[in-house]
This record gives sequence, structure tokens and C-alpha cells, in this order.
Amino acid sequence: MKLTNKIKASHARDYRSVLFVLAAAALIVAPIIIDATVHKSSYVIDIMVRILFYVIFASSLNVINGYSGQFNIGHAGFMLIGSYTGALLSTKLGMGGVWYWVAIPISGIFTAIAGFLVSLPTLKLRGIYLAIVTLGFSEIIRLIAMNWTAVTNGPMGVKNIPKIWLFGLRKTSSPMVIYYIVLVFVVLCLYSTYKIINSRVGRAWMSIREDSTASQSLGINVNRYKAFNFMLGAFWAGVGGALMAIYYRFISADMFVLDEGFNVLAMVILGGQGTLVGPVLGAVIVNLITEFFRFADEYRLVLYGLLIILTMWLRPQGLAGATNTVLAGQAITQDSSKKTAVDDGADA
Repeated sequence: MKLTNKIKASHARDYRSVLFVLAAAALIVAPIIIDATVHKSSYVIDIMVRILFYVIFASSLNVINGYSGQFNIGHAGFMLIGSYTGALLSTKLGMGGVWYWVAIPISGIFTAIAGFLVSLPTLKLRGIYLAIVTLGFSEIIRLIAMNWTAVTNGPMGVKNIPKIWLFGLRKTSSPMVIYYIVLVFVVLCLYSTYKIINSRVGRAWMSIREDSTASQSLGINVNRYKAFNFMLGAFWAGVGGALMAIYYRFISADMFVLDEGFNVLAMVILGGQGTLVGPVLGAVIVNLITEFFRFADEYRLVLYGLLIILTMWLRPQGLAGATNTVLAGQAITQDSSKKTAVDDGADA
């Protein structure tokens, strides 16, 4: 029996490795093929770049909501901090060009510090109470960026953000070059998340998600792990925001309204919280829906709401979610009731 399980596990690992190699090859080759064959290739690649941005944002939110069970709906605030930090470092402190490679991790670290400060008063909160606090934080940060004219240029935003240099090349503003730059950070984000989730820290997060009281009774420092969880999610949101700033070369507080936070949240819920693939799948689906229904942009949030309702009704764990976690909601209850019925029948 043990030998059979080992063989199955080995085959599963080989299958995942093959899929990973194929996906990596497709992501590397796709822009080249599109650029050579599609008439409006820059438009298609622009969509692909935007999807990669949201993969980072959704994955970073998934670290908080999916793996530790906290409920953050103010993720747009962390995205704003990262974007403005990168933009201001490049425009006001001269960290453009090749120095922007240094500004990107600095933006992530600065955002992680903000995440730590947000986590401190919320360590004892959960559910809707935590959600309201994060929502308020996001709006406070946005209003500060909107009104602190001396630093952020107020409603006018930060313009003319310098391009990033790559290997001495200054012409790195084309969508294809930015695509590959962002793709590298997507891989780093997913790989680092995978390694952390499969470490002692990740297991502690999932234990807290399932039952924080039981976790604390087992000696897990719940507050410390929750704070670190917020910091890691905020870090990658800040990195994604800094990358977005160099791509658009303009940012303003209007780009980080509450709708943007709900947009990222929809990606995580649809794809599947607590999974590595879920946010990727959610980012692809939501962005494609946005493009296909661009003619009805004012009804976009209505469509997202309907999708979330259907997902929570039919598959509460998301499209890529597992059924054996607390995130599966009713599915667990149904499975438990079935198991109880079977046990009762066996006892009879």
C-alpha cells in the first residue's frame, strides 16, 4: 500500500513538472508569436502584461486571505503605497533607469512596513471587523495621496516616471519588454510563496486559518505569524505596484479606488483561496471578462458580483480550491454529514 502511494505521488510530481515546463515555455514564446502573427499585437500583449500585474496582486492578497484566513478587502491601499513609492523614488530621488531595480524591492519593503503597522491594531480582529479596518485603511491612504500635494502632486498624480533600463538598454518601455520583466517577478512571487507555504511558517498560517485557538494552544505565536503574513502580502503588492508605475509611467490616486480592491478580491475568490494556481486563474478570467464586456463597463462590478455569488453557491472553495479546508464552506459540512451517515450505518 505504501509503495503504491509513493508511486502515485511520484507520478503526480512528474505530471506537475511537465505542466510547469509547458506553461513556462508557452509564457515565454507567446508574445513572440503574437507579435509576429497578430495585427494589433501591442494591444494583445498589453492585456497579457495587465494580467501578469493582477497575478501578483491576487497572489499577494491570497497570501493574506487564503493561507492565514484573514479578511483583507483594502488591498488597493498596499498597491497604492508601492506604486507611489516607486514613482517618487524615480522622479524625486533620481532612482530611475538602472536604479529602478533597487527602487522595486525598496517599494516592497516600505509597503511591508505599512502592512505591519496595519496588522498591529487588527491582530485581535477577524471576519467583517477586520475587513472594515482594512477598507478604512485603503481609503485613508488614497485620500492622503489625493491631498498631499507637496509630495504626491495631489489629484494630478505623478507624471513622466522614468523608464527602467535593462542590460544597458534604455528602450524598455515597449509592452513586450515589460512583459518579460513582470513575468520574472511573477515567477519570483509564486515560487517564494510556494516555498514559504510548504515551510513551517506556511503550515502555521494554515493552522491559524483552520482554528486559531487550537493553534495557540499548540504553542504557535498567532499574533507574530499573522503580522508576518500581512507583511508578506503587502510586500508583493508593493512590488507589483512599483512595476505598474514604470509601465504606465503615470499614477494617480484615482487608480486605486475601492473598486480596484474588490476587483482583486474577486480574482482570489473566483480562482480559489488558499491555492497557488487559484489567483492566477482568477486574474486571467476576470481580465478576459473585462475585455470581452468592455462595451458594458458600467456593469462590470454587477457581473463580478453575480460570478462571486454563483461561485460561493456552486463551488465555495473556488475553481482551483480544495474541498478539505475550511474555505470550502458548505462542501465540508456536506462531506462531514455523509461521513457521519456512513459511520452510523457501519455501527448499526
